[in-house]
Amino acid sequence: MSSFRTVAVAAGITIAAAMGTAQAADFPQPKEPDYIEPLPPMEMRGGVYIRGFVGMTNQDFRGLDFIELHDPNYQFTFLDKGSFDSGPLFGGGLGYQFNEWFRMDVTGEYRGKVDFTALDHAMWVGEGFPLEWTNDHRAKKSEWLILANAYLDLGTWKGLTPYVGAGIGASRNTISNYRDINVSLNGVWYGDSHSKWNLAWALHAGLGFEVTDQLTLDLAYRYVNLGDAQTGTVRHAWDDQTLTPMHFKRLTSHDVMLGLRWNFGHEKAYAQPKSGFFKN
Repeated sequence: MSSFRTVAVAAGITIAAAMGTAQAADFPQPKEPDYIEPLPPMEMRGGVYIRGFVGMTNQDFRGLDFIELHDPNYQFTFLDKGSFDSGPLFGGGLGYQFNEWFRMDVTGEYRGKVDFTALDHAMWVGEGFPLEWTNDHRAKKSEWLILANAYLDLGTWKGLTPYVGAGIGASRNTISNYRDINVSLNGVWYGDSHSKWNLAWALHAGLGFEVTDQLTLDLAYRYVNLGDAQTGTVRHAWDDQTLTPMHFKRLTSHDVMLGLRWNFGHEKAYAQPKSGFFKN
């Protein structure tokens, strides 16, 4: 009898355990928590920036204009229409980066003195016998240039950002040390120094390289139209004769510049914590 009772108890325990296992299978089992990887940082471009730059100018102009050219008794030909040497420029600016595509700044710069030379052949065919001579023109030119600029950044690849832009402003053009030397007739004319403000405009193309999150190295090309310039009154060296000023028409320049930009608002923002987290 005791043996039968023992077998019955064991069978009951086995059946109860099987039923418990079956019931437990009907309920969802707890899962291991999912680990969420942190998202990469997003570049947040924006805010105020300052910039400084240096460069070299490559200048040209449309030509000289002076009163004798409009005298019918005066026959005139340029043997060398004239040219400017290259010169240095130094500048800086203050700007604002609106987003990763668009920014604006205001720049001011000094464009150093460059030498000008030209040579002409002239002939007077009025009363008396004809006269022929040459004029050796020499002068120096410099400018102060102020521009308001807008730029379109074209995307960033491995820290490199190409861009294009345009600017408009004003240029204060100065002509100094003007000389007109007539060797064959022993004549010398000189012009007073004169400065003139003009409307100026520019086109930009460049490449920025991000040295750090906030510091950008900037290599740029710029075409700039500086307007006109002129001497002061032109005077004869030996007597009281005077002529109207010499006009330098449509000054332009192809500039190459190297600079730095420091952006106070450039930072990295994270959509999730840097180290990631477990999702319940």
